[in-house]
Amino acid sequence: MKRVVLTTFIFLAFLASNLQAGLFGGLTKSGTTTAQFLKIQVGARAIGMGGAYVAAANDLSAIYWNPAGLVRVGRRGGVNFVHTNWLADTRFDFAGVAIRAGGVGTFALSFTSLSMPDMKVRTEFEPEGTGEFFSAIDLALGISYARRLTDRFSVGFNAKYVRQQIWHMTASTLAFDLGLLFRTDWDWLTLGVSVSNFGPKMQYMGKDAFVNYDFNPEEYGDNANIFANLQTDRWDLPLLFRFGLAAEVYKDNYSHFIATVEARHPNDNTESISTGLEYGFRERFFLRTGYQALFEEETERGLTFGVGFVYFLTREVPFVLDYAYADWGRLTNVHRFSLEIRF
Repeated sequence: MKRVVLTTFIFLAFLASNLQAGLFGGLTKSGTTTAQFLKIQVGARAIGMGGAYVAAANDLSAIYWNPAGLVRVGRRGGVNFVHTNWLADTRFDFAGVAIRAGGVGTFALSFTSLSMPDMKVRTEFEPEGTGEFFSAIDLALGISYARRLTDRFSVGFNAKYVRQQIWHMTASTLAFDLGLLFRTDWDWLTLGVSVSNFGPKMQYMGKDAFVNYDFNPEEYGDNANIFANLQTDRWDLPLLFRFGLAAEVYKDNYSHFIATVEARHPNDNTESISTGLEYGFRERFFLRTGYQALFEEETERGLTFGVGFVYFLTREVPFVLDYAYADWGRLTNVHRFSLEIRF
């Protein structure tokens, strides 16, 4: 089993590296993928730990970080809600529910959206607005499955429908995620790996691409209103490979201390490393910090901080409230809250 896990890790790393090299060949990669909302991180606990969470995922945000972590969600499952006032007056929302089905595995459903307020339709002749309004929204609907193959090795999958819409134009596709968790012979050390957003390219289509075309505007008497359709390009999804370690460096009857590190290999940016720390007291109060995107070129991300609180609604049903603050440099700093009930 150890050989199988190691071989799988190496294969996934090789696959991600070759996909990236083949697609971009060493060229600048920023701005070369669509569906950027799929890169917005989920879960205040994970963000408070610098986003170094692929090996530590044990709540509903594992759907985003590493679906194999769903095997560690509650005794029978849980629900999770996230709402964030995101950058540039946009709103980010996430909701997930998981059910553990005994030896069969864990099943989950998730909803992710990035939306914005309606905006005026403006033209060069009516810069103050035509009286019309348009909106834009990105969303993903996912179904997940995770299972323990042994007492140390878990695997998880996501299948998700991804859709983007701006006014009358839409683009959609299906995408898939794969995650693995392996607890080593040192019980305090866990390895995690995931590949996210693997799927076909997306292309915008809709009636806003229809235009009236004049083949020769300088010639009198020809048809100046030929119906035509602008051809939009097809864009890759933001494929992301993660590999990380989570170490429980200290634990007693009252407190624990966890350190995490994660390496990321995207197809639309440079490689980076993130680190995180968590201190927990009596499994009720938590303090967290981390640093995001070390070695990433021209990044605005940096230090993160977070706190967590657990209140038991009943003896077996904890209510978890997490908060995280992340430094975004010249951009607006973002405050994250997430709520989770485990049952």
